[in-house]
Amino acid sequence: MDYNAKLDDALARLHEEGRYRTFIDIERKQGNYPHAVWTTPEGDQKNITVWCGNDYLGMGQHPVVLEAMHEALDATGAGSGGTRNISGTTVYHKRLEAELADLHGKEDALLFTSAYIANDATLSTLPRLFPGLIIYSDALNHASMIEGIRRNGGEKRIFKHNDLDDLRAKLAADDPAAPKLIAFESVYSMDGDFGPLKELCDIADEFGALTYCDEVHAVGMYGPRGGGIAERDGLLGRIDMFNGTLAKAFGVMGGYIAASAKLCDAVRSYAPGFIFTTSLPPAVAAGAAASVAHLKGDQDLRDQQQTQAKILKMRLRGLGLPIIDHGSHIVPLIVGDPVHTQKLSDMLLQDFGIYVQPINFPTVPRGTERLRFTPSPVHGPKEMDALVKALDGLWSHCALNRAELAG
Repeated sequence: MDYNAKLDDALARLHEEGRYRTFIDIERKQGNYPHAVWTTPEGDQKNITVWCGNDYLGMGQHPVVLEAMHEALDATGAGSGGTRNISGTTVYHKRLEAELADLHGKEDALLFTSAYIANDATLSTLPRLFPGLIIYSDALNHASMIEGIRRNGGEKRIFKHNDLDDLRAKLAADDPAAPKLIAFESVYSMDGDFGPLKELCDIADEFGALTYCDEVHAVGMYGPRGGGIAERDGLLGRIDMFNGTLAKAFGVMGGYIAASAKLCDAVRSYAPGFIFTTSLPPAVAAGAAASVAHLKGDQDLRDQQQTQAKILKMRLRGLGLPIIDHGSHIVPLIVGDPVHTQKLSDMLLQDFGIYVQPINFPTVPRGTERLRFTPSPVHGPKEMDALVKALDGLWSHCALNRAELAG
């Protein structure tokens, strides 16, 4: 077997389809976000503006967060020292879990090293806790949810995206006595559309199902204290389990679930993805706790971000560029071809100092390749003008369609 030839074939397929991904070497500068420095393949350094970061509110640069991390680093050192069960639980981890439980109106929360691991570990463990469990999963759920559900060995049903009738039909077709769980997201990050949370809770009540809501792209961003779409819509008490991240709006790193104390205890005790993983460094936990606490009282920052997103969508729509607008903070600009999407990304970076990564299959369906912009409160008029002008010129240069998509 020529293993190298097999690797060459696999990588060549990605190049041929225009889906080969490259890393861009960028360095964020403290206090200067969204500006950064790009080290080109030739070794030159150029100033750029980041338009595709998930640090939605700039909290990764916030003095409150940095101060908390410095204090914890000086007090405890770099690493956590082990798994939570052995030596990796500290006052910083417990403080963060208390902040997160309070954020979601739950009895407890459980930290993981990422929201991906939190989804995977929890959803793959639940059938061990509820034998015979059937999980009903939205067709556009994140890869981490899909992987956790796939690995759990239990029954699963995939319902059409946000299709309540399809979900109800699938629930009705199964054994009424079987334990059931409906898994969905509050904000779907590729199109920026919302899940119908109230209606999903109503259906769950009708069929006696548990609810599992991924709020990764909504925590910190929506609700009077940043508790997500469920908080915004008054549904915290109707959803059994939340998944969230500390690496997007909160600007740090890590993931978690928030639920009843008993459920968190069971996942803590049974999930290999939790049991055998070294815990977050204390400094990271301290920074995340400071960020969560701060955003509970900083509605102005959320309002600024929403305003910036609305302005960008309005300006791009005014140019006839094919954006999708479901009213969230995410701004997808559809290109529809992987090669063109990559070319636009390259030209924006090289010619205009604007960094936005292409989004291709399998992250989105073929034919819907896109550039996805995530404006933040620190993207000012100057940065906005430069982006809009560059996109207008490149769209004409590449002779791309300006017919707006139905959003």
